[in-house]
Amino acid sequence: MEHPAPHDPGRVGHYRVVALLGSGGMGRVYLGLDPSGSPAAVKVVRAEYAYDPGFRERFARELELAQRVHGNYTPRVLAADTSGQTPWLATEYVMGPSLQDLVQDTGPLPEHAVRFMGRGIAQALERVHATGLVHRDLKPGNVMVSPPVPR
Repeated sequence: MEHPAPHDPGRVGHYRVVALLGSGGMGRVYLGLDPSGSPAAVKVVRAEYAYDPGFRERFARELELAQRVHGNYTPRVLAADTSGQTPWLATEYVMGPSLQDLVQDTGPLPEHAVRFMGRGIAQALERVHATGLVHRDLKPGNVMVSPPVPR
């Protein structure tokens, strides 16, 4: 987690941006707090995609499908704006390290932990695929490890 940069937004929708969680090819992800103080992971789309009508259409369609995914192993979509100047979406914030960071910091996980993680990831993918979505960026950096289950 890092402090937001001067060019980062102070607010996204009704979320107050308090930290930068990460960035990737599609955009930047912030820790945002809603008016009641509840945390969310707020993904803001990169500017070059915001001006692409085809991207906006795909983003809106995938968001609609993602809102149907519910389960213990997938963070719920809380809010989004696909038609504003900069598209964004907010999901439940999962407190904990990514699987990638956990393995880098502690070394290989014990077999029982790997089996538990694998089972959770498989169940999450099963839920995602049941809605017609395909997770195009499944990697250890996108699997969050938190009690009681990976997400």
